[in-house]
Order: sequence, then C-alpha cells, then structure tokens
Amino acid sequence: MSETSSHLERARAVFDIEIAALQQTRNRLDGGFTAAVTLLQATLANGGKIIVTGVGKSFHIGQKIAATFTSTGAPANVLHPSEAMHGDLGLLQPADVVLALSYSGESDELVNLLPIIKRTGVRIIALTGVLDATLARHSDVVLDGSVTSEACPFNLVPTASTTVALAIGDALAIALLEARGMTREKYAQFHPGGAIGRALLLKVDDIMRTGARLAAVPHTASVRDAVIAMTKAQAGAVAVVDENRHVVGLFTDGDLRRYLAGGATDVQSPVANLMTHRPSTVNAGRLAADALAIFQQHHFDDLVVVHDDGTLAGMIDIQDLPKFKIL
Repeated sequence: MSETSSHLERARAVFDIEIAALQQTRNRLDGGFTAAVTLLQATLANGGKIIVTGVGKSFHIGQKIAATFTSTGAPANVLHPSEAMHGDLGLLQPADVVLALSYSGESDELVNLLPIIKRTGVRIIALTGVLDATLARHSDVVLDGSVTSEACPFNLVPTASTTVALAIGDALAIALLEARGMTREKYAQFHPGGAIGRALLLKVDDIMRTGARLAAVPHTASVRDAVIAMTKAQAGAVAVVDENRHVVGLFTDGDLRRYLAGGATDVQSPVANLMTHRPSTVNAGRLAADALAIFQQHHFDDLVVVHDDGTLAGMIDIQDLPKFKIL
C-alpha cells in the first residue's frame, strides 16, 4: 500500500469512528437533554446567562459552544476553572447556569470548582463521558457524551469524544433557539456585518431593479419591443404585463437566442408566444434571503418581484447579488 493510500485509509477510519460515535449519541438522547434545554431556557428567561467551563480540549470545545449560544441570542461566557480561582468567579451570579465539560468528570481543576459553584446557587449541567463521576454526581442535569473509543490508535487523544461534545453543544443551541422563538430576522441582528446579516436583513426591495433599470413590456408587444426594452434597461430579461400591470410572463435573452437559433427571423412575432408563462416570483417586502433561495432552487438568472396584488414591482438579476455581498 502506498503512503498516500495509507493516509487516506487512516482518514476514513477516523471518519468512521466519529460518525459511529455521533450515531450512538443520537440514539441515546433522552429526557436529560430535554431537561437541559428547559433549564437553559428558564435561566435566560430569568435574566441569567450561560457559563461554559472545562479544562484542556474540553475548554476549547466549550469556547465554540459558548460562541454558538451567544450568536443565537443566548448570552454565554467561558470560564476557565483555573482563572475562576483567581477572581473570575465574579462572573457567576445566582441566576446563571453552568455547562461543565469533562470527559472523565474528574478533572482536578473542575472538581475543585464544583463546591464553590454549588454554594452560589448556580445550577450545573454536566456533559461527561462517565455518568458516575464526581462531576455527574454534583450536577443537576447530566448529558451522556461517552464514546466507545477515540479515533486515536492509542485511544488517548480526544477525538471522537470532542466531536460528540461539540455536536451535543450544537444540538443544545439549536433546540434552545427554537424553544425561545428565535426568528431569522432576530438572528440576523446578531450578524449585521457578514453575509448572513446582509441576506437576512436586506429586503428584495433593497436589491431589485426599478425605474429605468426595469425592463417591462405589455403582453401585446413583439419580440423586437422586448429586445429594445431589455437593451435600454441593460437587463437580461423583460417582464410581460397585462393592461393592469399584472405579471403574465417573462422573456429572457436565453429565450431570444433559442428562438433565433431555431432559424426564426420574424422579430415582429408576439413575445407572448415565446415567454415563460406564470414565471417564478417573489413578493416585495420579503427578505433577500428568500430570493436567494429561489435562485438556488431553480437555477435561473432573473426573478420577478411583485406586489401582493400580483402587479410588477421590480426585477432581481442574479448578477446584481454579488455587489450586495449576499452570494
């Protein structure tokens, strides 16, 4: 076996072990998980916050879990057990809840911290691989993060166990998000500077073409009229409307190319004969993310925007989306 093949086989074996660990964790989820989500929800409702703690690799996993909580509107802080003993315990308030990560459940720094946490009245959720360990015995809720084996050939390096812990943290964050009624709009408020925020805060009205940049012709127009309208608007498609401005069709430059490639030469032919009837549309006022989803589902280049009564409001060209940084 070549060195490359050996590396690939090892990589696939790691994936297999971690996938199996995740599947086992999924299958044994029980009322403890529900209790954890309920406790987290009650904590936030009472003005408390989530404190995530752990040692070593668990601390790093905890940092990511806390970041996910915070990004979804559930205030979370990370507390290192060693730093807690030197002043950072001031972070803890009675209304808070601690999510403590330790696979063995016997990490000295964390075990030494437990009595102090308990004296503050703070509730503890343990995420551990040993259900009768000290951490589990001193916790209000216990989440089983045990694995059959690590992906490491010595069964020592935290690999499958950290993957499981991370997945449980993600599951807690998403379940809590839904339990608290988080909407896409609220989520976007925590991400105003990135692509997520732009996609979820921008409305289709903010990105659609209107006025001179909107190509539209009546349903009685010819192919020539449609081409002229597209050319003037520098657009790749023209909306076809009836006498009341209701959208009845869409004619694109692709339709034109196919028409001419078929040997046709009559540009006075009615555009209604060539247009796409009842094209996909998105209503004005919807999120730009909704428009993006339609583009990705149908793989076309132009999307008609309509008012609630079906009249033409504008057009979105997929080529415009990169400049709004939502692609």
